[in-house]
Amino acid sequence: MKRTPEELLRYVRRPIAHDSAAKHVSGEALYVDDVPEPPGTLYAAFGLSARPHARILKLDLDPVRAAPGVVAMMAAPDIPGRNDCAPIFGDDPIFADGIVEHVGQCLFAVAGTTIEAARRAARLARVDYEELPALLTVEDALAAKSLLEPPQVMKRGESRHAIDRAKHRLSGRLRIGGQEHFYLEGQVALAVPGEDRDMFVLSSTQNPTEIQHVCAAALGIPDAAVTAECRRMGGAFGGKETQAAQFAVIAALLAWRTGRPVKARADRDDDMEMTGKRHDFIIDYDVGFGDDGRIAGIEFMLASRCGRSADLSLAINDRAMLHCDNAYYLPNVTITSCRCKTHTVSNTAFRGFGGPQGMMGIEHVLDEIARRLGKDPLDVRRANLYAGKGRNVTPYHMTVEDNIAPALFDALEASADYRRRRKEIAAFNRTSPILKRGLALTPVKFGISFTTTHLNQAGALVHVYTDGSVHLNHGGTEMGQGLYIKVAQVVADELGVSLDRVKITAANTGKVPNTTPTAASAGSDLNGMAARNAARAIKARLAGVAAAEFGCSPRAIVFAENQVRNGRKSMPLAAVAKKAFLARIPLSATGYYRTPRIAYDRAKARGRPFYYFAYGAAASEVVLDTLTGEYRLLRVDILHDVGKSINPAVDMGQIEGGFIQGTGWLTSEELYFNPDGRLATHAPSTYKIPVASDCPADFRVAIYARGRNREASIHRSKAVGEPPLMLAISVFHAIKDALSAAAGRAVHLDAPATPERVLLALEDAVAGAATERKAAE
Repeated sequence: MKRTPEELLRYVRRPIAHDSAAKHVSGEALYVDDVPEPPGTLYAAFGLSARPHARILKLDLDPVRAAPGVVAMMAAPDIPGRNDCAPIFGDDPIFADGIVEHVGQCLFAVAGTTIEAARRAARLARVDYEELPALLTVEDALAAKSLLEPPQVMKRGESRHAIDRAKHRLSGRLRIGGQEHFYLEGQVALAVPGEDRDMFVLSSTQNPTEIQHVCAAALGIPDAAVTAECRRMGGAFGGKETQAAQFAVIAALLAWRTGRPVKARADRDDDMEMTGKRHDFIIDYDVGFGDDGRIAGIEFMLASRCGRSADLSLAINDRAMLHCDNAYYLPNVTITSCRCKTHTVSNTAFRGFGGPQGMMGIEHVLDEIARRLGKDPLDVRRANLYAGKGRNVTPYHMTVEDNIAPALFDALEASADYRRRRKEIAAFNRTSPILKRGLALTPVKFGISFTTTHLNQAGALVHVYTDGSVHLNHGGTEMGQGLYIKVAQVVADELGVSLDRVKITAANTGKVPNTTPTAASAGSDLNGMAARNAARAIKARLAGVAAAEFGCSPRAIVFAENQVRNGRKSMPLAAVAKKAFLARIPLSATGYYRTPRIAYDRAKARGRPFYYFAYGAAASEVVLDTLTGEYRLLRVDILHDVGKSINPAVDMGQIEGGFIQGTGWLTSEELYFNPDGRLATHAPSTYKIPVASDCPADFRVAIYARGRNREASIHRSKAVGEPPLMLAISVFHAIKDALSAAAGRAVHLDAPATPERVLLALEDAVAGAATERKAAE
């Protein structure tokens, strides 16, 4: 009996370990800083601005040149090509030229014989500044009308009319903090000069093609003269999509100047001062709703701190607008977005890419509606979920065709025993004067695709050797998320070879050109498809060879277990490959894929920017100490949709890790810029990321068993990199729930919910209640 394609899968659907898992824990995985350095390698250090906004009157580098161990140095006038490392708009100088616009902006770089010598020398520069007015906050920029572009507006229906006619109305403001990427491997690159002005750049980057382009432009040479490579990153989270370029190009420039290899590796303090973060936001809202809590009309004003240049801020803020609905139908909605230019470091991509901030806005609104009406927030959320025809169109006029949010809600409410626990928590809070518990269940609906349509493409290169082994290369980069093992599983099953016969190789611009960044959670979708297409091309050729040998149709050929079969007849794949070679049939193929069915008109804010949506839901329970503002996460229940998983073990890791990272963003991770514009939280001593003890003791995570992508994605799987981060919004609202129990009323809380902020919010609520009682008397 002929087996189905699903039954033929040997590796896809299996919980297979990450390809580098053993190397990670043994220390054998090679990162950029672990690669043996070529003889004569020099080390780069950076001279940074001490002012947020100033004119450079004098930059005296003579003491730097004279310092022991200094071999070369470069500033803006020394660049042979273009002084720019911006991804799009040409507004990010490699070295500041005449003006500085944030503390930590690079003024010059030094190459020394040791890293210590280079760093000591970089501190010797004498800089005279003329101070200029600095805009440091979103409020500063809004007041000065300092924007990167005119405000963007997304609209459907008549929001103002609907709000005015609604029975109930609320308005307010939510502040949401930024987040440092805090990748374990910092920004690093190694540039090695070659003959004919060629340059090889080994970079910890999500975007090797951008490294290639930026280095070539700065050196004044063709793109083809620069090869960029990345085997793996020790974390990235969006922080190496564009920000890696400056470090790579500085290494390349110094290598060009000296004719020697140069490594540029930032220490943690410099890294945090020089690189952008998740955007902090202010969200203003005005909403009208009925007795059931269902929204009739809503208006949002989103304003984010973008920093000194555009970087990816326009697209990030676009995605924030595109996720202001989360999983909810908004019949009449207007969303206005202000992208604020400030004299702080240029903020950049971070897991979720603006989507988490947009979702926080609507979740805050629904929670406030529930408090106003005295309802369980879960019931208000459920009342507003997308549904069937008439309640299935987004604010950007895309029809939601794959809505499983209600089913996830039902399943998680039951498995988490939400209603019983809600009653138990209420009983606990009535008898506990100091400790208060809170519970919240929130959904996620996250759009999958780059909203910049042309980025939704990928290429791959596959070779089959005459011994039956396979060489796999594609444009995706590995940052710990398991992309490489997933694509290898796809190729192994496509060619019917054992997984250990597939050699995974580093992303390299000399093998697969013109790649797009590994981002937007689209790595497996794009590169998995491209690699499968390449494998299928070779497979079709081999099937023809085998069919001629067996005397059958190529359609009757089956590839499995390193064998090529037709009924009871079989040959080793290696033998078929050898015959193909002798017959002069190519055993190498490129593969290409572009995402179908997507088109978005940014000017009109309408279209289909996403191929599909990934869904999830989380229920979180906390206990809060009302004397200190401290809290502990007691239990978390997660049900997440990954379609039909390619690798459940990798997907589970992404769900758990994303949730914990999101929890850090909304609780402990606070960025603080002092009045002089300097980031004061620039090291682990002052910036607190989650640790093992912050994980809940009771952590129940499940993949939605009925998941299946209705779109023709790779093996009907769904993206899983970014969506789980937003499950942590449930933690923030569980803290709000506990606060409301403590205060006996709704409590306003901004993010991150640090213990200090929680305690102040409680004190404000208690003082407000006392004032109201006194006024009533």
